[in-house]
Amino acid sequence: MGRPGSPTITGRFQEGRSGNPKGRPRAPKETQASAFDIVIDRKLTVTQDGVPRELTIEEALQQRIYHAAIGGSRSAQREVLKMIAKREKALAAKGGRNLRRVITRVEPVDPANADAALQILGIATRDTRPDRRDKGRKPLLLEPWVVQAGLSRRRGGDRLGDMEVKEIERSTRDAERLRWPRKSEE
Repeated sequence: MGRPGSPTITGRFQEGRSGNPKGRPRAPKETQASAFDIVIDRKLTVTQDGVPRELTIEEALQQRIYHAAIGGSRSAQREVLKMIAKREKALAAKGGRNLRRVITRVEPVDPANADAALQILGIATRDTRPDRRDKGRKPLLLEPWVVQAGLSRRRGGDRLGDMEVKEIERSTRDAERLRWPRKSEE
């Protein structure tokens, strides 16, 4: 007879014993890269501000999605949020975030600067009515289209009170052109 665990004379192992205790070796799984995986790792040259630069296709696609998101594409905005969440998760897995120092710059408030911006955008105009008694600069009046847009966004809620209506009329150029929501009229 032979050693324990070796085949008997009949050529068979004892019942419940295997001649190959580790089992049949598994064949290595061949991971075939998809066409997308092959293309995504390629590089291309992109010219930005007259300077050529090499990007992977993945980086170029991300930039394209960022620009679409800034342009107002809802699906691109959702995709950017997914990218940010994925990045935050990866940073948290590495043991915390490496936060950049935020530099705060405090500048004096200049209301004339904001006034100029509102006028350039066509949101407001200077109040030229002679009955105004102002100290220094003339206040602005909102354009009717801006106020109308604000009124049309009101959904439900309490109706506008008399004081609110008067304040809106006082602050709006050509307030008589406004169409008031049904709930605010009596």
